[in-house]
Amino acid sequence: MDRKRILMVVGAAVLLALLASLGAYKFLSESGRAAEQSRLQTVGIVVALVDIPIGTTINTNQVAISPWPKDSYPKDFIADPKSAVGRTALRDFVRGEPVVEGKLVPVNKPAGLLSLKVPQGMRAFSVKVNEVVGVGGFIVPDTIVDVVVTTAPNSQKQMEQFSKIVLENIRVLAAGQAVEQKENKPVTVNTVTLAVTPDDAEKLALASNDGKIQLVLRNYADTDNVVTGGIDKARLLASYRKATVAPPDASEPERKPRRIAKKAVPAVAPPAPKKAYTVEVIKGNKRTEENFE
Repeated sequence: MDRKRILMVVGAAVLLALLASLGAYKFLSESGRAAEQSRLQTVGIVVALVDIPIGTTINTNQVAISPWPKDSYPKDFIADPKSAVGRTALRDFVRGEPVVEGKLVPVNKPAGLLSLKVPQGMRAFSVKVNEVVGVGGFIVPDTIVDVVVTTAPNSQKQMEQFSKIVLENIRVLAAGQAVEQKENKPVTVNTVTLAVTPDDAEKLALASNDGKIQLVLRNYADTDNVVTGGIDKARLLASYRKATVAPPDASEPERKPRRIAKKAVPAVAPPAPKKAYTVEVIKGNKRTEENFE
């Protein structure tokens, strides 16, 4: 009886061991299959190992191959790091970002650093500035400005100046020869380069040659265009002539003017007339009269 019971226990243990082994084998097989399937669904593309600023010539320490899902990889990806090494970055790359042909300068096509920052369909236009026009040196690359021009209506009316905002939401490409702000400090420069459309370039050329321009710094988040009528000297001075008077508050009772009684001034009596005395003076045979008061 004891022998039979022992055999039953041993058989049950062997059966459980076989089931556990079969489960582990199946789990490992499915994991390996999933890993293989995952490997087959990715493709190796070149990515940036570090942040690569615009205008940088890419070297071997900045890029490497990394697996990327097949259903989300970029169309113009680069599969070989050698195809990216020695090329110039047309845009900024962040760490882990795929290096694509569209963000690199074409092979055997030299390009200046500023031309790399000019957006498609835009033009780079430089204007002469000073510390006042350049908002005290706070206009730096990638800031947004408006352009105000002050000019005369015609050559016969040079004294009648007129100011008007002619361009809005204009991006600054460079301040002087700097195309990026490395330190958060104001910089006084002689020129500022703006990104404008061809039509705006014509307006800016006329404004800078025919009158005086002023750059107005604006907030990055403020993208609304405001249409103004401009202003001349007559309108400027007229705006200060009409002083607005606040209407009286209806809740307050109307105050009637109060009469102030004047005090009667006592009449001053005229001084009493002084008494005059007449004395007759006789000198020899002469007789005269003297008056005394």
